[in-house]
Amino acid sequence: MTSPCTERVDGMLAGCRDTLAMVVGIAPFGLIFGTLAGTAGLSPWAALAMSLFVYAGSAQFIAVTLLAAGVSAPVIVATTFVVNLRHVLYSATMAPYVGGLPRRWRAALAFLLTDEAFAVLYNRFSSERGRVDRRRYYLGAGLTLYTSWVGSTAVGVALGNVVPELQHWGLEFAMVASFVGIVVPQLKNRVQVCVALTAGIVALLAHGLPYQLGLMVAALSAVAVGVALESRGRA
Repeated sequence: MTSPCTERVDGMLAGCRDTLAMVVGIAPFGLIFGTLAGTAGLSPWAALAMSLFVYAGSAQFIAVTLLAAGVSAPVIVATTFVVNLRHVLYSATMAPYVGGLPRRWRAALAFLLTDEAFAVLYNRFSSERGRVDRRRYYLGAGLTLYTSWVGSTAVGVALGNVVPELQHWGLEFAMVASFVGIVVPQLKNRVQVCVALTAGIVALLAHGLPYQLGLMVAALSAVAVGVALESRGRA
């Protein structure tokens, strides 16, 4: 029989192991952010602090882009808030799996919830392989991603002063491939495929909306389509 201590350690190790593939997409993105932060006027310590305490890749990119354009602080805060509203959907989906944890654990784990973490966690918790110490698994997955993001940001900040035009090397393709890897395995039925197509098409059509509102329009449209199709299926 496996001891509780072994189960906890195995849970953390499993979380780290299952998340390693996502690091391939995160590391190049962190490098680019570290480079862009310097060109936007942030000091190396400010760029690193943003990754340490904000830890929201897309929001950080938008923030430094707006900073470089001289946009006011309230607009930057509002824009990043809208972009990160998708985490409300992530939290609602994860609630059945971690809702029973103490509040201090939920607060700590909420900070580590990213797109990549959600994909790994939901895939594990919703499957038959989900029998694992969830908070330890969550912690292992989240800390692996967090460490890789902060570390790659630090490397990007350092290289930004040495390697010119690093942000134009096409490294962002790794992040696109990572998101494709997140989404495609989750498309297991007709409803999910329709939801994904709706989100993609609406995001393209609404790309020109200010303050990245197109992302929220796409997300809400996809949710509406999913609810409508699920309701029709139960009727």
